[in-house]
Amino acid sequence: MREPPYGVDGKQARRTNSSTPLGELFDHGLDSWACVFFVATVYSIFGRGPSGVGVATLYYILWVVLFSFILSHWEKYNTGILFLPWGYDISQVTISIVYIFTAMVGVETWYEPIWWNFHYRDLFTFMILGCSFTVTLPMSLYNVFKASRNNTLKHSSMYEAFLPFLSPVLLCLLSSVWVIFSPSGILQQQPRVFYLMVGTAFANVTCKLIVCQMSNTRCQPLSWLLVPMATVVLLAVTGLVANETLLIYVWTAIVILTHIHYGVSVVNQLSDHFNIFAFSLMKPSTD
Repeated sequence: MREPPYGVDGKQARRTNSSTPLGELFDHGLDSWACVFFVATVYSIFGRGPSGVGVATLYYILWVVLFSFILSHWEKYNTGILFLPWGYDISQVTISIVYIFTAMVGVETWYEPIWWNFHYRDLFTFMILGCSFTVTLPMSLYNVFKASRNNTLKHSSMYEAFLPFLSPVLLCLLSSVWVIFSPSGILQQQPRVFYLMVGTAFANVTCKLIVCQMSNTRCQPLSWLLVPMATVVLLAVTGLVANETLLIYVWTAIVILTHIHYGVSVVNQLSDHFNIFAFSLMKPSTD
């Protein structure tokens, strides 16, 4: 298992001789959850007015980012090597600069067009889509192709190779059905809550894939969280639940608590297995 050497957290773990699969799960598992916050908070500075970003547009941009993130882990699932493209690091640096600049000049600066009707929101959208489709996707496909050419792929059949995409695609379809057929226009009414629900459910699916990578086990064909979600979406789009806002709040809370429970359980199990503390370099007492 090889990881890029430029991560500060990875360097610190190797320096202190504390590098374990638990660290990988913590690092990339939290990164998968952070995707939704990166996207939602950056685009929030543009607002929803004429110079802003529509909530539906942001929803689909979020999915581009989420699938770009899981691509690297799908790649590792098939090749055994984790290669993280530089686009992720560049995006974090860019976001930090945007936050600092906004704090200095105010959000009103972003409302002015750069040229004619081309706004800063369009520039950011172009950067995200361009990075995803010209850097992340081609690099992952190339690395998988190279492994196939060298006969080093871990999964020979197409079904097994693309199994990690089944749950994310179903999650995307279910959430999109809710968005499109929502009687009350739930995405317009509660955009941030909806983004949080989607991002958390996605993080749960991704963390399970990371665990499969670490343990060299087969990816689950279907995340069980999607079963009750299908029921929730059915209740929402058919109008069987009159208060759709209450439904999204309750379901989002369930998804968050489920994901936290899963994370705590896995961290405790891995800590016991490796005989380590999750947040300390000290070893547990053997007395």
